[in-house]
Amino acid sequence: MALLVRHGRTPTTGKELPGHAAGLHLADEGRAQAERAAERIAALERRPVAVYASPLERTRETAAPIARALGLRVRSESGLIDSDAGEWTGSRLSRLTKKPEWARVARWPGGFRFPGGESFAEVAARANDTLVRLAAVHPGQTFVAVSHADTIKLVVATAAGVPLDLFQRLVISPCSISALAFGAVGPPLVLCVNSTATLSELAVS
Repeated sequence: MALLVRHGRTPTTGKELPGHAAGLHLADEGRAQAERAAERIAALERRPVAVYASPLERTRETAAPIARALGLRVRSESGLIDSDAGEWTGSRLSRLTKKPEWARVARWPGGFRFPGGESFAEVAARANDTLVRLAAVHPGQTFVAVSHADTIKLVVATAAGVPLDLFQRLVISPCSISALAFGAVGPPLVLCVNSTATLSELAVS
């Protein structure tokens, strides 16, 4: 089982498009969110055996208390990184939404590529490939993958059979947990999405 955790809130969450911007750390609220996520994950009867995070500071800082609560170390995994926003990296969302290209982000994301960066299809492919590989490394076990909103949305959408053009209808809140169950064959099962409550109900039935 993969527990997909979005990083905690940063000072620019909801205000800027961070992409691969370095040096963006968790806000105080984000650190508190990460601690609560760690408590919930550590309370699982079937404890995770590994904690992975994208290489960016905000995900590694979110993963740190989770790994500490489990007595594990954080392993860096580049396939979990946020979308490469290219020339739009660090731009204010209030400015980006006025660009004519923004209509494609909202209405036809499958046909959009960030100027000088990635397409959503490329993000989906590499993130899904990464999780399939990690699931093969930990067969029958639970692991944590700390990532980013759009990256997690794309993975969950793929698992649920949601078309790429509709993936933005999913909500992935800061430090929410989504869970996928990987079997020996077939696509992963979606156990929960955007959970901020107890995880005790997670099971394949």
